[in-house]
Amino acid sequence: MLFSLLINFSNKGAYKEPIMIKGRIVGTGSTIPKRILTNKELENIVDTSDEWIMRRTGIKERRISSDGQREETSDLAASASLKALEMGGIPAETLDMIVVGTVTPDRQFPSAACFVQKALKASKAVAFDVSAGCSGFLYALSVAGNAISTGSCKNALVIGAERLSTITNWKDRSTCVLLGDGAGAVVLTPTTDHDGILSTHLGSDGSYWKLLYASSEETYEIPEILDIAEGKPFYIKMEGNRLFKKAVSCLADIAVSALEHHDLSGSDIKLMVPHQANLRIIQAVAEKLSIPMDKVYTNIHKYGNTSSASIPIALDEANREGLLKAGDYVLLVTFGAGLTWGASVVKWYS
Repeated sequence: MLFSLLINFSNKGAYKEPIMIKGRIVGTGSTIPKRILTNKELENIVDTSDEWIMRRTGIKERRISSDGQREETSDLAASASLKALEMGGIPAETLDMIVVGTVTPDRQFPSAACFVQKALKASKAVAFDVSAGCSGFLYALSVAGNAISTGSCKNALVIGAERLSTITNWKDRSTCVLLGDGAGAVVLTPTTDHDGILSTHLGSDGSYWKLLYASSEETYEIPEILDIAEGKPFYIKMEGNRLFKKAVSCLADIAVSALEHHDLSGSDIKLMVPHQANLRIIQAVAEKLSIPMDKVYTNIHKYGNTSSASIPIALDEANREGLLKAGDYVLLVTFGAGLTWGASVVKWYS
């Protein structure tokens, strides 16, 4: 059994500094559906244009899961998890915890995490979902990191996975152009070194829930071209302009708090990996933090907004591209329905 606080004494009984245990990211993985839906194709579904979408969002294309390709939320999550486990050298049967951030699980219950546990044959792991909108991954990361710090968990799998295509109103051009599907995962193990997840800071304000929420007020149809046999009985509604302003403010504030907690500034950050919601939001936050865009990882042009999957997908791509080295400070920032938001400061391990 691990303990989050170990008090050491020398042979003479002198007090030594306590050893703090943190979660360390040792493996990353991601999976995206095969189907690419371009802006040009969207022009045949809704009244929009490639130029309009690119100018307002920075999105060029997105991935859409298909019912015939074994691309349920848990399928994508399990695939991303296998890649993360392989990179980390962690056998699935040694996992103590599986936490999935999602708002689009395969079923209302059981959780997507339980389906992932079954697929991985990780019978030892406790498995559950976290619902925090696009902030789901960082909320899940906080839960798993705290479990490791308290000693109740050793090896944890944290996943962000979504099929937003199943809750998209394809007649609403203000939202349908933004959304895509995918999954990303990280594996956490304990460390007493100076690296790892240094801290995660979370926020929420339910009084703003109407800026982004799930609605079942009217029915809608999924276009046949997308090959999605059945959607969820609700879809996304968003008040874009007000949400944009609130997102920039909350993201910047929580990121500053997270950095100041460790006496860091934007200049200390090697890479910022933000939630991929809108390129203009990302640019505005980076400017407020004085982080140049060449230190901000973006893949929104390829995948659109994949909600809780966006940060772990981006983190995995940055990692596999060799952009992260041991000792680098990495800033993760997110914002989602609830409203919810959060930031994590990670000192990278390699």
